[in-house]
Amino acid sequence: MELSNNKILITGGASGIGLGLTQRFIEENNTVIICGRRESVLNEVKAKFPTVITKVCDLSSEKERIALYEWISENHSDLNVLVNNAGIQNWISVDDANFFESAKNELATNIEAPLHLTSLFINLKSLSTVMNVTSGLAFSPFAKVPVYSATKAFFRSFTLSLRHLLKAKNIEVIEIIPPALNTDLGGVGLHNAHPSVADFIVSIFEQLKQGKNELTFGTSETRLNASVPELKAHFEALHSN
Repeated sequence: MELSNNKILITGGASGIGLGLTQRFIEENNTVIICGRRESVLNEVKAKFPTVITKVCDLSSEKERIALYEWISENHSDLNVLVNNAGIQNWISVDDANFFESAKNELATNIEAPLHLTSLFINLKSLSTVMNVTSGLAFSPFAKVPVYSATKAFFRSFTLSLRHLLKAKNIEVIEIIPPALNTDLGGVGLHNAHPSVADFIVSIFEQLKQGKNELTFGTSETRLNASVPELKAHFEALHSN
């Protein structure tokens, strides 16, 4: 993937990892489009980065995903990079009264949305790269976020298959595998002790320059290369208290 002169759609590009990607891709001389549910948050990013293009879209809605694709096709048909970054994380237990409703929301945003968007955007003749943001929890889950962990394992598996399936179309598939970072994912303050998004972004862009298609950082690199016994031991240690 060339790191400049692209037109890039980043889902969930107004906060967390998405915002970090937005800023860095703009700095690398790319045209960046971001989408999200909250217009006020998109406007804040627009005020900070005037060149960014924003679009309000609730990715959990099939209708809105189709509308997003149609808007891109009509107004930005030269888009060549899709970044499936948007995701939600619910700290829930299977015995919670609202467990299934929360789970459905995570499934719609974390699985249905990126699969649907990918199937739509590969119809753009200009598309050359799909970037999927998974998680270190794809390899070893955290039981306090059981559905989130499962969606990331699903998305990791799908990404591996997608890389093979899109070879014939000459579309590169890159997986971004973050560890826990200091973001508001799952709730404000839950991840304050973890590494910064800024350090993560620096690392993954160095890996992009090296031509890697699995981008890791810190503990996610360890998990990517861990044996099954090591992953089991990690799971046990994580849930020992």
